[in-house]
Amino acid sequence: MGTRHVELPPSGFPNSGPALPVLPPVGKRDKRWASQLARMRSSSLESAVWWMQVRSVLEDILLLIVSVYTVFYLSVLSRTSGIRIAETFSASQREFLSSLFLFTTFTVLLFATASLYRFPQIGSSLQECRTVCWTTLLATLLLSGVSYVSGMKPVSQATIVGAGLLNCVTLAGWRLLKRRFAFLSRRQSKSSRNVLIVGAGRTGQQLARFLEVNQQLGYRVRGFLDQHDHKESRVLGRIEHLPEVARAHFVDEVLITSSAGHDLVSEVVVEARRNRLDVKIVPDLYDDLWDEPCATMPVEYVGKYPVLVLHRQPIPALGLFVKRALDIVLASLGLVLAFPAMLAIGIAIKLDSPGPALYTSTRLGRKGLHFAFFKFRTMVNGADSMKHRLRNANERQGPFFKLADDPRMTRLGRFLRKYSLDELPQLCNVLKGDMSLVGPRPHPLDDCELYRLEHLRRLDVTPGITGLWQISSRRDPSFEKSMFLDLQYIENWSLWMDFTILLRTLPAVLRAEGQ
Repeated sequence: MGTRHVELPPSGFPNSGPALPVLPPVGKRDKRWASQLARMRSSSLESAVWWMQVRSVLEDILLLIVSVYTVFYLSVLSRTSGIRIAETFSASQREFLSSLFLFTTFTVLLFATASLYRFPQIGSSLQECRTVCWTTLLATLLLSGVSYVSGMKPVSQATIVGAGLLNCVTLAGWRLLKRRFAFLSRRQSKSSRNVLIVGAGRTGQQLARFLEVNQQLGYRVRGFLDQHDHKESRVLGRIEHLPEVARAHFVDEVLITSSAGHDLVSEVVVEARRNRLDVKIVPDLYDDLWDEPCATMPVEYVGKYPVLVLHRQPIPALGLFVKRALDIVLASLGLVLAFPAMLAIGIAIKLDSPGPALYTSTRLGRKGLHFAFFKFRTMVNGADSMKHRLRNANERQGPFFKLADDPRMTRLGRFLRKYSLDELPQLCNVLKGDMSLVGPRPHPLDDCELYRLEHLRRLDVTPGITGLWQISSRRDPSFEKSMFLDLQYIENWSLWMDFTILLRTLPAVLRAEGQ
């Protein structure tokens, strides 16, 4: 059934026809019912979003199974002939299932980290496809590394790479197809909602143009209501004319964009409710906030309060996830390989001087949080209580205490510090998440008390075992140089930089530059 058109008289309003059904005035009972209805709608919306997320995850898992199975079967087919195909496939089934489980787990986790399961999606189709491809290739790289280390011989590297490339095509293509289908279904839908925009100013005009260009959203702009005189021909009247205009144009929804006061908004809401119309408010913000790139500002909820996100500092969530994963893998591997040496060092410390083998102190971590910092003891027992007496002999500049010929040092401690062996227990800090393999060194609390305000920036990130200062200026006495290198690392961080620092740390350790 097509849209019904109503001829209006010159005044702009129909002078005949049945009146709109009018609800009684809003009372306390109505307000309680409206509040309950709003909570029900909010719960229903959360359930719908949750189901969309679950459905998207299940779709990805299904596509991954089909893609990986296809590539694995073709791989078996290419190197086996005749009746032995079934035997070879059956013998390799365990490795195939292991690879499929890991591939699926890595991909879904990385997709979730990259916000690919967030609804509604804010970015463009191209941005979504680019993110899908990058995360899929990263999952492929992780699976390839696990396969190489574990020695899953029936699953070749070529098979894993082929599965990764096919997954890029299928996962990205499926998302493009879903977006295209949604676009066409909304554009061709006969159930488009007729909207009336309150406020014919700049924001109202921009909103109208946006809805007219993006017809797939399912909105049809019927006109404007405004309290002021405008040259805009589609201004159909003032706020008090809302019932007549809504009736004449079969309006389903009212969008308020006016920057007028609270009383006007309340009047529109009351009139719209009486006439059974949905109402939404579009904030009329300052300057060019609605222009690109701010046109995609999301709305979030802080508890029960809706908030408009004007700016969000970009966070490399995917990179940080990979950094944390590498920290866990490498720290675990390091502890396993270094356990015999650590056991020998602990025994040697107990034999060299009285006191515990492990030294624990409180340090400042990310965002100023305290954590227990582990090292092998390299000084006499109770060395911390002697520090204040040696502060005047400090050889470092600024809030950083260090003595090349520290009288508190034990004989074994000098050797351990020279080759940085005293820092091996910090691999436990990395596993706990208090530290990373690479990052600014955590300083003692009494040193941090001497920080200036600008020095606190080094606490924006997780501290590390090694960093730029350790590989380039370890013997430089200037705290400002150390601070400069830490800020360089923070502002220019990348996974490649971490990898480079780790590679350069080993030669620095072998050169025995520790103090």
